[in-house]
Amino acid sequence: MVGGQTLDLEAERNRPDEAGIVRLQAMKTGALIRYACEAGAIIAGAAPQDRDRLAEFGSAVGLAFQLADDLLDLTADASQMGKATGKDAAAGKATLVALHGANWARSQLHGLVKQAHELLEPYGEQAALLKAAASFVAIRNN
Repeated sequence: MVGGQTLDLEAERNRPDEAGIVRLQAMKTGALIRYACEAGAIIAGAAPQDRDRLAEFGSAVGLAFQLADDLLDLTADASQMGKATGKDAAAGKATLVALHGANWARSQLHGLVKQAHELLEPYGEQAALLKAAASFVAIRNN
């Protein structure tokens, strides 16, 4: 996450391209959620392929969370969010939403949630809570 924050600070001076934005986000929110999912698998003594699958799930959810957050910053109002909105655009922050627009971001968000769900298919109903968490990321309104 420190590396992601470093990239975020650097992005204030040198606007990153799409790959740079994805890398930055994967190293911040994505890393935190990936770690939580992978650590749970490790603590539970999961097989290496299950640890990898759950880490990938966490990465997909982390990127989806960041897209949703950037969309909300663009589309929600302060009373809905409980904090000021429009900060990314006002600061000229490089986000995927700023680069490609809200419609593209919504499509990508739903694709990432679908990917997260597909990664959990081998676990059937045991993964229902994780699937619900991934879905929530796309429908949250604050």
